[in-house]
Amino acid sequence: MSLVKWIDFQVLGDARGSLVALEREHNVPFEIRRVYFIYNTAEGVSRGYHAHRKLRQVAVCVAGSCTMVLDDGHKREEVVMDTPTRGLLIEDLVWREMHHFSDDCVLMVLASELYDEADYIRDYQKFVTERCK
Repeated sequence: MSLVKWIDFQVLGDARGSLVALEREHNVPFEIRRVYFIYNTAEGVSRGYHAHRKLRQVAVCVAGSCTMVLDDGHKREEVVMDTPTRGLLIEDLVWREMHHFSDDCVLMVLASELYDEADYIRDYQKFVTERCK
């Protein structure tokens, strides 16, 4: 089974431009409790390097591009995110890394829970131990 789970968003619009609406429990498969975005990432910088115990996320590259790596302790998959019309569903207990940010990249993340440091696993070996027990 693939770790990469895309959600294709319906694009609405007319001659004035395009619009994508994100709605909890409709095209986002959970109640949205937190939204944040990553931008102005310096050249050569990678982000992430963690997993969450119970948090689920949908990541949307609303501008530019970046590479997302997902890892379940057994396999790693890498995808390029480069469109605001599709989101990447990231389930709980999946290690994530973000690399190769374009200068104009804006990566928005919709989260199922509020920020909770206790939910993070920041050590890869600890993640593998928890995931594979």
